[in-house]
Amino acid sequence: MGTAISLDLADDLPAAELDELAGDVFAWLREVDARFSTYRADSEVCRVDRGELALAAAGADLRHVLARCAELWKVTDGFFDAYAGGRLDPSGYVKGWAVQVASDRLLAAGAANHCLNAGGDVRVRGRSSTGQPWRIGVRHPWDAMSTCLVLTGTDLAVATSGVYERGHHVLDPRRGTPAGGLRSVTVVGPDLGLADAYATAAVAMGPAGIGWLDGLPGHRHAVVTDDARLLHSTALPLAG
Repeated sequence: MGTAISLDLADDLPAAELDELAGDVFAWLREVDARFSTYRADSEVCRVDRGELALAAAGADLRHVLARCAELWKVTDGFFDAYAGGRLDPSGYVKGWAVQVASDRLLAAGAANHCLNAGGDVRVRGRSSTGQPWRIGVRHPWDAMSTCLVLTGTDLAVATSGVYERGHHVLDPRRGTPAGGLRSVTVVGPDLGLADAYATAAVAMGPAGIGWLDGLPGHRHAVVTDDARLLHSTALPLAG
């Protein structure tokens, strides 16, 4: 996925069981990378994009992801667009979706207390090993060693999309040019795939994304603008 991934399993389970759970998570994420990467010529995504693989013949996961991307295109008024760059790239949904699936599998396997972090897209459940709710730092967009916010909770999906690492890589699909105005967008909700896509869409919208996020039901957000203003939902679960 081109990013660092960390897993914290906080349940008091035998070491061998914890190792197996962790192994299953990373095996799943490696599988997702192999099938969905836009950098691997033999991935399903690239083969479908080149017309070498018919969508009907692709795996169920890819068909599910592309169906969700089509739905997200509609609900974001076209600002979440898997074809914004001119080729198929569902990455703005895939990473959050893959982490959400991994977290759901951990919960089903009895690991009710965990934190899975894929490059700033974070899914937490239960409590940390200290018995306290998880604390999730949101990276300061101008200082990699600092946070601009710290969130806390026991069941949160937190996705951040920003331009501070890869530059203005999120495109405004209507203009075909890099989006501007928002330096960082964090969305908090119940599902990491949706939160990831909504954060990407808001960055693509630019300043208009702030008002759009305000009207998004069931989600909260924090935004850092290009001129260094920090704006966030009143109900954002901030750590004390």
